[in-house]
Amino acid sequence: MKKGVWLSYDLSAKGDYDGLYSWLDNHKAKECGDSIAYILWEDNGTDDIADQIRTSLSNSFDYDKRKDRIYLIYKKKDKMMTGKFVFGNRRANPWEGCGSSEEEEEDYEIS
Repeated sequence: MKKGVWLSYDLSAKGDYDGLYSWLDNHKAKECGDSIAYILWEDNGTDDIADQIRTSLSNSFDYDKRKDRIYLIYKKKDKMMTGKFVFGNRRANPWEGCGSSEEEEEDYEIS
């Protein structure tokens, strides 16, 4: 059964773009903006889709553990949307502290 999957990639300047782009092209991915692609994945039903894609990518993409990240967004078997890093990890938010909301500290009285 084919399932739609969005793939977000964040590779270093020396990342294996050729390997990733070849994999995306072989899977007839559609471009969805900077560093985002959509693919229809043939789910084999035996594992989690993220594990299937990680295994497939590992065979054609050289991953730099310190710098590269690939994140998937997909629908789980229970029909809930989820996201998961198949390579890399979450980093600190670059927008932290850029918002206009100001939190005021409250003074507390102790009796």
